[in-house]
Amino acid sequence: MISAATDNFKTDKKIEVPKKCLLLRVHGRLHDANYLLLSTFLYNNRHYSVTGHTLGQSIKDGETVVSAGEVYELGFFHPGKSSGRYLGIWYKNDGEKSVAWVGNRNTPISDSSGFLSINVQGSLVLRMISTNEIVWSSNASTTLQNPVAVLLESGNLVVKDGNDNNPDNFLWQSFDYPCDTLLLDMKLGKNLVTGLDWSLSSWKSSDDPAPGDFTFKIDPRGSPQSFQEWW
Repeated sequence: MISAATDNFKTDKKIEVPKKCLLLRVHGRLHDANYLLLSTFLYNNRHYSVTGHTLGQSIKDGETVVSAGEVYELGFFHPGKSSGRYLGIWYKNDGEKSVAWVGNRNTPISDSSGFLSINVQGSLVLRMISTNEIVWSSNASTTLQNPVAVLLESGNLVVKDGNDNNPDNFLWQSFDYPCDTLLLDMKLGKNLVTGLDWSLSSWKSSDDPAPGDFTFKIDPRGSPQSFQEWW
């Protein structure tokens, strides 16, 4: 089951973040010249602690979950002129609705029947109610006794055991699957234990959040170095 919404998500170690949070965004530009544009943004935000809002039983298109401090919002959106619907996390108080993370980047929902839930194994499952088709899943490799999904103040969507507030024990987290935006506390590089490759990739276009022509990553071989790729 999924617990009711709560702010009571704490850890023994409090994480403080400066008021100005640095973010990195990768943009692909294919006209005029082929180049990689890295944009940095400074947002005046309050100090963050490890608190969050828990998803209810599920959310459907038209409903959202907001982090405890009302900095980030999780829900469904359509980018630009696209008719496709996507599960995403964006800045709640940003008039331009800047999207920081997209779940189903490669598989847009063709109508407004998107439905996100968490199953008994602890996997987030995004499906279309109209067809009952599974569009995207977090595919948890292990199970939890009481899995809950929480949107943290950092913008990280996590799946954890309801009674375990240790970040090291998160079953799944969106920060392990960055898109085109680097948020504070995200990592770039490679997890040598799980094999996860943390890198940024541009959108194909302002209407399509699928991975585009440019990536930004850390090469862990020898002395770590960052490099950009384009196709």
